[in-house]
Amino acid sequence: MGLYDTYLAVRHRFHDGDPPEHVALVLTERDLLADGAFDTLAAALRWAFEYGATRVTVSVSVLDAAVVPTLLRELRRLDPPEPFVAHGPDATDADYEVDAAEVDRPAVTDDDQPDVTNDDQPDVTDDDGEIDSRTRAESTAADGDLDDVPIRITVGLGGKAEFAAAVREIAADVDAGELDPAAIDEADVTDRLVFPEEPDLVIKTGAERLSDFGIWQSVYAELYFTDVNWRDFRRRDYLRAVLDFQDRQRRFGR
Repeated sequence: MGLYDTYLAVRHRFHDGDPPEHVALVLTERDLLADGAFDTLAAALRWAFEYGATRVTVSVSVLDAAVVPTLLRELRRLDPPEPFVAHGPDATDADYEVDAAEVDRPAVTDDDQPDVTNDDQPDVTDDDGEIDSRTRAESTAADGDLDDVPIRITVGLGGKAEFAAAVREIAADVDAGELDPAAIDEADVTDRLVFPEEPDLVIKTGAERLSDFGIWQSVYAELYFTDVNWRDFRRRDYLRAVLDFQDRQRRFGR
């Protein structure tokens, strides 16, 4: 870690403001198709937990649905600091693509972007190229404890599609007589989202636009935009985002 990074880390450590507990990273397919992009993602996930986060959501928007299986397959090689769950555009529970890297691994060096691979673990995919997992997070999700998985990744699932799916589910429950229309409130929508937790900090690299990421969940989130492209994103860039968050006074829409 360089001298400037150390300076930022010390500022963060002694800052009076709390760091974000839930961080969201908003990426595009172009970000992840660049050389070294998955190494940057693994490093950014490590920085997030190192600097106070307990949960990270990664949203990858795609323009070409054909790249989704490729991105999911590459995620199988990701070496994050905590277990994760990832899935593609279908917002139904049956389409969860669950994976996790082993947590008990040798310590990673302090290099900002280490050579992160998982070549010892073979890729296991179904006929459509989707991940067929055989790891720890699979049993977690099967037991209904998906909320306990600290890293969630969506590929090609936009906020509009996620919200529409929740509305369709509510309509079906009303039609089945299981839900009173007059009793529908915010919780009914939230409970039907893929990842309902609200992020504290949303980080977008490269451009000041979020596509339609988490239109329900991020309504009160603090947004941070940086001109740095994802492939060039470094520890210092993450620390700047965290320090900016710590400097703010959150109003939650008030």
